[in-house]
Amino acid sequence: MASAWDLTALVNACDARAPQVERHLWLVRLMEWLRHAPTVQGDGSTAGGTPRTPLPLVRLRHLLNVIEQHPDLRAQVQGLLAAFWREIDAAALFADFGFGARLSLRSEVAARLRRRLLPGTPQTSDLAELFGLLFEPADAQWLQALDNATLARVAALLATPDAAWRDAVAEALTILVSAVHASGYAPALRQRMDRGLLAHQPFRQLTMSTNALRQALAEGAPAEALQQQSRLLRALLDECHNAAASVRAHLEACGVSVDILFEVDQLRARIRRIELLLDVLLSPQSPPELLRLTRELVDAAARQRGIRSMLARHYALLARQLAERHAEVGSHYITRDRGEFFAMLRMALGGGTVMAFTTFIKFGILALGLSAFWGGVGAGINYATSFVIIMLAPWTVATKQPAMTAPAMADCLPRGRDNDDAALEGFVDRVAQLTRSQTAGILGNVLACGPLVFLLQWLSTAAFGHPLVGPESSHHVLASLHLLGPTLLFAAFTGVLLFLSSMMAGWAENWFVFNRLDSAIAWNPRAVARLGQARAQRWATWWRDNISGVVANASLGFMLGLVPPLAAFFALPLDVRHVTLSSGQLGAALGSLGMAALAEPAFWWCLAAIPLTGLLNVSVSFYLAFRLALRARGIALPERSRIYRAIRARLRRAPLSFLLPPRSSASAG
Repeated sequence: MASAWDLTALVNACDARAPQVERHLWLVRLMEWLRHAPTVQGDGSTAGGTPRTPLPLVRLRHLLNVIEQHPDLRAQVQGLLAAFWREIDAAALFADFGFGARLSLRSEVAARLRRRLLPGTPQTSDLAELFGLLFEPADAQWLQALDNATLARVAALLATPDAAWRDAVAEALTILVSAVHASGYAPALRQRMDRGLLAHQPFRQLTMSTNALRQALAEGAPAEALQQQSRLLRALLDECHNAAASVRAHLEACGVSVDILFEVDQLRARIRRIELLLDVLLSPQSPPELLRLTRELVDAAARQRGIRSMLARHYALLARQLAERHAEVGSHYITRDRGEFFAMLRMALGGGTVMAFTTFIKFGILALGLSAFWGGVGAGINYATSFVIIMLAPWTVATKQPAMTAPAMADCLPRGRDNDDAALEGFVDRVAQLTRSQTAGILGNVLACGPLVFLLQWLSTAAFGHPLVGPESSHHVLASLHLLGPTLLFAAFTGVLLFLSSMMAGWAENWFVFNRLDSAIAWNPRAVARLGQARAQRWATWWRDNISGVVANASLGFMLGLVPPLAAFFALPLDVRHVTLSSGQLGAALGSLGMAALAEPAFWWCLAAIPLTGLLNVSVSFYLAFRLALRARGIALPERSRIYRAIRARLRRAPLSFLLPPRSSASAG
């Protein structure tokens, strides 16, 4: 975008006696004029058109030439800048800019949204607020290229006495140290810091050392004394930084809080800002250090505009915790030999048996004719109860496995360019084992659920003269499960819900651990008095071991039941297709319509949709969980083509290894 102001109009508008807001607006327009360089190449380009000097810097030099050649204009500009420094609160920029006003991630997200959506105003005495109008993230490039000669000319023009900005920097130093001191004594951080790192009370000493440095500066102490005070202050800053870093280790062991992570990040960023201010205060060459501080503030402005990156950074540790906990659980769902394969098959048969009765209860709820919402609530209770029963049995529902097994798979990825063939083969083995596990799980669920529902339909007809599920519902099943309808889309959407349920489980477990609820159940006086010591200990252990599974299964059940009616409320045509439930519904339709259903093409289309539904349920949930695990661990996929070639080679060499277990554990793979 071209600037609306040319240089002539800009210099003519310079008025040192104008109101403050108009002077601020002139400075904003000045920065826009520097930034919005002409589209044609000027002095800053080589013959080939490649920029040698950033064009804003070329314009800055041109502006300085014009000002220096016209004494009246120079007097106006210097008068305007002198009034600017006299009335502005510069300490606010150095101490507050780039930091959240409140130590809460949610409040910071809200503040960033406000800054992005609402326009700023130059009518302010706060330089931190005005800075966002003066500078943009791209300005860091030409500030980096600013040479010493041009910097000296700019410093001479800014017309601020050395003592003025030094007082502002010193005041900002005190403000920042006070904030670091307060954060260091905040219970959420103090109780999670390494006690050994707090033995010398670095946060308390930090305040005293800063006061001593400011007093030495005010008294004009010699450089050697100032350097000694500075070394002590920097040593204390290092101790405070290490103490803050120790909070992360506690969170990894005892549960993650994104608000605490945000507070730690703010604390460490303030410590870095204090070190920059010390460099400015104690440097004999102030303009270069001020320029470095300005570039840091411009970078802070760029960081303040980002919401997605901030959330990704602060939720990364939580994502890694969820992935690691799922990896521990998921490793139990991966079958390595024939014994584990058939054990998985038996567990899946048990899960399919429970789901057969779930299918009949679902039809019963539909028969009640409830409203969409209450019908969804009933279906959610039905599904959630069934899934929890299967978990406690312990049996399995195959579609719950992928979101748990994906993090375990990520642990096996070969990393770096120096991975050997054994590591690559180990990963391919894991892929084959996972595929076999899913085969066993889905096969067991479907073979138990569908035939059992058909058998119960047949027994009901033989005993009572009519099936439990009538022909009308059966025809609806054949229409809704048809392969040529939206079945596959709904199956993929169900995979998303499966992944979300695993995330809810991870969040719940982290919340449980972070708030030490297992300890509260085991040792709370009221709990012990009501349950007894032994039972309280057993309950605490049970909930610690099963909170993730209970939440995963309950949340999945309620999402399967409630998401469709809630989506319909917003006119979204979404439904769920779960492979085990679909097989049960198809078994009910066959049991109701009898052998005549085999003559209907719709039945065969529905039957063909069953394996594809299972494939989408599994693959979508696995893909999302696998991506999360990779990001949480910071793993890129090196040599992807090599990994894909290894998997294709295994498919050509031993295709059945992806479906059937090896004959012995020695040949597992």
